[in-house]
Amino acid sequence: MFTSVAQANAAVIEQIRRARPHWLDVQPASSLISELNQGKTLLHAGPPMRWQEMTGPMKGACVGACLFEGWAKDEAQALAILEQGEVNFIPCHHVNAVGPMGGITSASMPMLVVENVTDGNRAYCNLNEGIGKVMRFGAYGEDVLTRHRWMRDVLMPVLSAALGRHGARYRSHGDDGAGHYHGR
Repeated sequence: MFTSVAQANAAVIEQIRRARPHWLDVQPASSLISELNQGKTLLHAGPPMRWQEMTGPMKGACVGACLFEGWAKDEAQALAILEQGEVNFIPCHHVNAVGPMGGITSASMPMLVVENVTDGNRAYCNLNEGIGKVMRFGAYGEDVLTRHRWMRDVLMPVLSAALGRHGARYRSHGDDGAGHYHGR
């Protein structure tokens, strides 16, 4: 196929240049990634790893995800199920996803659905939590969990509806919606 690394790199760069990412929707991770419907499963950034190999912030985000999903009622119970191996871990890139920092993503978390309209492939990413105490840095206090519930219960449906309404209008005119500003 390629006779050199430089030739392969050039082909990859060209594929990136041709890509036309289009933000289609925001949906629960479990509706996009079937592996998240198989028991207690979390996505993470980086190569395959076990709980014992994770950094402190990744472990904190795992505790937060266990609390968010209702798998545990408190930190001690979350740590117990994680340490006992009751939670499965899958690298984000194994399921066409990316995640910020530790990349911890659970079934109920909202995920962006982005399609490369050039080639038709899709990728997924969880929503940015904003600044301050955030799960992606390992925080899992009640304020962090409250924000995640709001993102799931309020923000995700609003974004999904808005994208559906505007996206359909753009697509009906052969427009991918890129470059349009709808703010005030």
